[in-house]
Amino acid sequence: MSALSTLPFLKPPHLRGPRSSPGAQRRHTLPASEFRCLSPEDALSVFEIEREAFISVSGDCPLPLEEIRHFLGLCPELSLGWFEQGRLVAFIIGSLWDRDRLSQAALTLHKPRGTAVHIHVLAVHRSARQQGKGSILLWRYLQHLRALPFARRALLMCEPFLVPFYQKCGFQALGPCEVRVGELAFVEMQHPLRGRAFLRRNSGC
Repeated sequence: MSALSTLPFLKPPHLRGPRSSPGAQRRHTLPASEFRCLSPEDALSVFEIEREAFISVSGDCPLPLEEIRHFLGLCPELSLGWFEQGRLVAFIIGSLWDRDRLSQAALTLHKPRGTAVHIHVLAVHRSARQQGKGSILLWRYLQHLRALPFARRALLMCEPFLVPFYQKCGFQALGPCEVRVGELAFVEMQHPLRGRAFLRRNSGC
């Protein structure tokens, strides 16, 4: 949820900026960016971003540090990190699931024979938020999943206020999720990875 190389996908067309002249490109060099699958060695950087992003909101992290290491060791090909000048600024971690809907067990298990990719967490470093990085990373991640022959759909659970964001990225709401974390309730969503056009240019994601 193991190819550990840079993923050569382009930014979605609707998120590309205006073209600039070669001279302008030389004058305004962008920081080097790299998208790659994560490894257990990235776990601490992942956890630091996750902890800051979630503790202040929900009081808990979707994945404790040991579970991050666990999933990055079992299924690194189902993760994706965005690095700028060698520093992790955003990430996604997933694992395989073998049922139609998510259950409490999906929070900690990786089912190698599954065909659904359970997206456990998407987080962006506080210094890189409000820049569209979350939607760009998700777009690239779904592109990556489409290249994996065993992946048929992506599943996630989110709080209700995040449903419009994921709908713009092509996800469909399946209804209330049976998983609860403390007092938090979630909506379960899915994104087919086969048999349809991928993220329309006007999707807004």
